[in-house]
Amino acid sequence: MAPVDVSPGEVMVAQAAREIQDGERVFVGMRLPLIAFVVAKRTHAPNAVGLFELGIVRDQPARELLYTMGDPPNVAGAVWCARTIDLMGLLQRGDVDAGFIGGAEIDRHGNLNTTVIGEDRTHPSVQLPGSGGGADIASLAHRLIVIMAHDRRRLRERVDFITSPGYGDGPGWRDRVGFPRGGPAVLITTLGVFRFVGGEAVLRSYHTHSSVADIREQTGWELRVADDVHQTEPPSADVLAIVREYDPEGFWTRRGE
Repeated sequence: MAPVDVSPGEVMVAQAAREIQDGERVFVGMRLPLIAFVVAKRTHAPNAVGLFELGIVRDQPARELLYTMGDPPNVAGAVWCARTIDLMGLLQRGDVDAGFIGGAEIDRHGNLNTTVIGEDRTHPSVQLPGSGGGADIASLAHRLIVIMAHDRRRLRERVDFITSPGYGDGPGWRDRVGFPRGGPAVLITTLGVFRFVGGEAVLRSYHTHSSVADIREQTGWELRVADDVHQTEPPSADVLAIVREYDPEGFWTRRGE
């Protein structure tokens, strides 16, 4: 069993690592997915390959914790240091199995907003960074793994702006607008795990520090709950040791907060 002092970030890392399958090419990104890649490589997915949108491809994680994708440890030992357009080309050709992404807002159909908060596009209440490579990953990877904080301001009935498309307005939308593949497979939050069924998020598990009632209260749409909803499997002692070895101060996992 895992120790009782596991942070929500560590639970999310363990769950995110389970989503990476052996031999897959995965857009890793930063923060918690970065550590999930490390865990997967050292446990069940030794042949997974990590892609970083600035143009770096790695078959082994960087030995040191990364704070940006361009940190020297991420460049040293990479199997390919190319350009962003080269990595986007892999997406376009259908060569990317999965991609991690986050956002400021998400709706029940997995549409993500990282552009603006507020309906007034000219003078939004909050200006966000925009897409980066998020829209490309959401549009062209074979499946999308979403990981983000959980509260009613973020999990909304309708996002203010669709930066990275999920399932639009529901089943069949991606086919109608011409996406060749993909869509959100899972949403991992600080409270639980959702799977997408028929283009809509369904709660499959709640973390040890949460409950279905907590998640319902903090979700901005009418919550669908799986018949077999259960507690999220906590990280094992071995997985927790890997996480804490790689992020000893809890910089990304926010341990101790």
